[in-house]
Amino acid sequence: MSGDTRKGVLFVFLSYFMWGLLPIYWKLLDSIHPFEILANRIIFSAIFVAILIICSGQFKSFIADCKFIFSNSRRILILIAASIFIAINWGTFIWAVNTGHILFSSMGYYINPLASVLLGIIFLREKLNSYQIAAVIFSAAGAVSMLIQLGEFPWISFVLAFSFAFYGLMKKMLLVSAFTTIMLESLLLSPIMIFYEYYLSISNNCVYQNINLSNFLLLAASGIATAIPLIFFSAGAKKLQLKIVGFLQYISPTLSLFIGIFIYKESFTAAHFIAFGLIWIGIIIFSISQIKENNNAQ
Repeated sequence: MSGDTRKGVLFVFLSYFMWGLLPIYWKLLDSIHPFEILANRIIFSAIFVAILIICSGQFKSFIADCKFIFSNSRRILILIAASIFIAINWGTFIWAVNTGHILFSSMGYYINPLASVLLGIIFLREKLNSYQIAAVIFSAAGAVSMLIQLGEFPWISFVLAFSFAFYGLMKKMLLVSAFTTIMLESLLLSPIMIFYEYYLSISNNCVYQNINLSNFLLLAASGIATAIPLIFFSAGAKKLQLKIVGFLQYISPTLSLFIGIFIYKESFTAAHFIAFGLIWIGIIIFSISQIKENNNAQ
């Protein structure tokens, strides 16, 4: 393994490891309403990423990306759509974690690669091979299994999976840097979130009207918690083959699953095991398909 590949694996591993630990971070703020946490995450992400762009000397590149996006109405609409999808994803994840549904959030990120494949078929006219068809069938069987055995459709999982898949599709269509999109998405959403905080303050429900220092620091650092894994991922993914990145992406939901079961004692019954087991089989088949495709492309 070359030095660049080792660095790439380390950076991408760290990014997914940090994303996997996010349930613990949001749980520290569970005294605050999830949507107010979301509002502050978006606002502080805009602030922190702006600082990063300036300090890293990427301001000119950012301006060039902005000109590229805002010179075309279609790209503007794609940016707006991406902002909506990432807000849905972040908000659903925070709500799921702080209401005791970490297992469902974990399932969502296991399903996400397959959701992306389905969107590729629908919007990009990509075709499924036999492995990918089998993977989708097993994952769907996992969801149906949960519905039959628990009487509960894992809607949280599917909202997370498809909101992030749609977000990925939008970013693929924009063709600008990750920092640019995070910055612009946060800037687009921040005025709404600031108005939301103002609206809460009118009825004396704003967190800042009665907040302790630790919660303030955690809210302020949510921008850092958002940007740092992205920095590591951006640095590492450039040095790795797609099949390695695809394998490492399951670190995050696996870590979240363990956190939900062993730290926060969420129930993991035989029904959960069967549902997750079917999805894991689908993931294994999907991973084999990705490895074969990448080997054939070389």
